[in-house]
Amino acid sequence: MLNLAVVGHVEWVTHTDAPFIPPAGEIVHLTDPLIQPAGGGAVTAAALVRMGAGVQFFTAAGEDVPVAAAMEELGVRTYAAPRPGRHTRTLVMRDPSGERTICVIGVNLQPAAEDLLPWGSLADCDGVYFTGSDPATLRLAREARVLVVTARRFDVLAESGVQADVLVGSASDRGEQYDLGRLAVQPRHVIVTDGERGGTGYRAVPPPAPRVDSYGAGDTFVAGLLFGLADGRPLAEALALAAEQAAEAVTWRGAYPSQGPRVSW
Repeated sequence: MLNLAVVGHVEWVTHTDAPFIPPAGEIVHLTDPLIQPAGGGAVTAAALVRMGAGVQFFTAAGEDVPVAAAMEELGVRTYAAPRPGRHTRTLVMRDPSGERTICVIGVNLQPAAEDLLPWGSLADCDGVYFTGSDPATLRLAREARVLVVTARRFDVLAESGVQADVLVGSASDRGEQYDLGRLAVQPRHVIVTDGERGGTGYRAVPPPAPRVDSYGAGDTFVAGLLFGLADGRPLAEALALAAEQAAEAVTWRGAYPSQGPRVSW
C-alpha cells in the first residue's frame, strides 16, 4: 500500500442547488443543502484513500465543527492543529448544467511547522500533495519521494526554495497563475489543466456516467496524478490515471460518492 500525505486546508462546505447563478443585485433561492468537510486538501486526501492508499492529512481546524472526526469517517488519518473560533465555511452553488460556483467565507485554516503534529512522518511518505501556506511545512513535505504542489500556493513554493516534482495549475483559475522566473529551482514538470479540453500531456476522459457536479474534479485529478507518480508510473500514465479519476468525480453530487459523510442541516 502506498503511504501518501496531504498538507493543507479543509473547509466546512454547504453544497446547494441554484436555478441560476445570480448577477449583482439579484436574489436566488438555494435548495437541497448537503454539508460536508471538503476543500482542496480534504477532497484530495479522500480521493487517495478511495484509490487504495494509506493517507495522512495535516491540517488545522476551528472549534465549532468536527473536522477531524468527519475526515476519519472517510478513512483519512487526520492530524488537525486546533485553532480558536469558527472554522472556515464555504457555500457552493450548483447550476442546472452541473457547474459549481464557490464562495469561501473566511480564511482557510492551515497547519504550521510549529504545530505539534507528527511532521517527521512525511519523510517516510511515498508522496505528498501540498496546498498549505507555511514554507517550513513545504520544506518538510519535500522530504517525501514525490512532491506535488498546487499553483494556488505558488508564493509559498517560491519562498520555500524547494523543488517540486510537479506544479499543477489551472488555465482558467485566476488564483492559479504563476511566474516560473520567481523560483530558485524549476519544477521537474508543470501541468496546466483545462477542464473538458484536457491539459498538458493528457486528454480529458468522458465521464463513465451522466455529469452531475463538477465540484472536486480538479482536486481528484491531483490525487490521481500523485498516486500514479508515487506508484512509479511514467508521467504520461499518471496523467491518464488522473484524467480517469477526474472524469469519475463529476458523476456524483458534492465532494464524495454516496458513501461519503452527510451532516444534518
